[in-house]
Amino acid sequence: MAGRRALGRPFGWLWASFAVSSYGTGLGFGAFALIAVLALDSGPAQVSALAAAGRAVGALVAVPLGPWVEFRRKRPVMVAMDLIRFAALMSVPAAFALGRLGFAQLLVVSVVVAAANIAFNAASGAYLKALVAPEDLLVANSRFESTTWTSTMLGPPLGGVAIGLFGPVTTVVANAAGYLLSALGIRAIGGTEPSPARTGAPRLRARDLLEGWRHILGHPTLRPLFFNSILVNGLIMASEPLLAVILLDHLGFAPWQYGLVFAAPCVGGLVGSRLAHRLVARFGQHKMMLTAGTLRACWPLGLAFVQPGVPGIVLVIAVQLGLVTCCGLFNPVLATYRLGHTEPDRVVRTLSAWSISSSAAIAALTALWGLLAAVTGPRTAIAAAGVLLLATPLLLPRRENAPGGKPAVVQEAVDRA
Repeated sequence: MAGRRALGRPFGWLWASFAVSSYGTGLGFGAFALIAVLALDSGPAQVSALAAAGRAVGALVAVPLGPWVEFRRKRPVMVAMDLIRFAALMSVPAAFALGRLGFAQLLVVSVVVAAANIAFNAASGAYLKALVAPEDLLVANSRFESTTWTSTMLGPPLGGVAIGLFGPVTTVVANAAGYLLSALGIRAIGGTEPSPARTGAPRLRARDLLEGWRHILGHPTLRPLFFNSILVNGLIMASEPLLAVILLDHLGFAPWQYGLVFAAPCVGGLVGSRLAHRLVARFGQHKMMLTAGTLRACWPLGLAFVQPGVPGIVLVIAVQLGLVTCCGLFNPVLATYRLGHTEPDRVVRTLSAWSISSSAAIAALTALWGLLAAVTGPRTAIAAAGVLLLATPLLLPRRENAPGGKPAVVQEAVDRA
């Protein structure tokens, strides 16, 4: 069975490192929003500003990181980004213990972590493409996706219990520890990694900064996928802090209940990611991206109707289950298509451009939706995001043809399977 294919010891270490950092992130899910609401008495506008500012400034800081990472060995960059995230996050419990934690520090830490996330993800994508055979990329990406959803399924409820028992910064420590263990795992991969050859001028140029966007916008299929992806992610994430305010403040959900309604549906993401390779093999890559990409836009509108008590918990779980199942199927297919249609010497810049644009869109929409919520209320703002999401499938590519008539790497893989 293709999903059980052995991808080698180096990939095993990379996957293990990804898993431990993912579980740390799962435990720390929504930690800054919880700290802002429960420890700093922040309102909807402040919680939205916290989520938006960190991503926006982090994306700006990350703009020159893509070209810088492109021409450096990827494993040392990944280790460095893990250690930076560890140090930044550990400053939060340290300040809290001293009674000095404030909203400004949460903003600064959000910026540092957001920029390091972009650099790490771009480097790891390029490293993965060099590490595994092209026909194994979808299997590898599906394993990462399934790990993400498993950690999100288990982490938030455990994190909610930990917060209830030990205080609001407990899960930040767990998140930081995950990054430290990830750095150690990446170091354990061993072997030698050649330094990428630099083509063109030895110094960073404006063209280098823009090359990722140039590639995306010049590709007939990546371009619509790009705009669809950043808009869908932006609208979904813009609703998250508003939903946190509704559940935790307006409806009085306990932290463990807040974690549960986001964790339980993640079994759908696990199922979707495990089925991705099989469904692509049967129906084709383009059809699966179009179908899953369309279906994932149909669910979030239901979050505007959440009620207190058990009915509210059931509604949020049902909506999230449908959403994450579609995302679990769509994400690894998109990631594999993107790697398969990007030359090795521009992978980092392409992934960086994609992540920077996504973070900037999430930041802008989160800030805008925070203002909208302040004027109309969180429910109305969430409903507006849900209605706009219904139109996003119009941005998905309708044609299957790749540039030059070349089939995508994932399609080559499933044809062999």
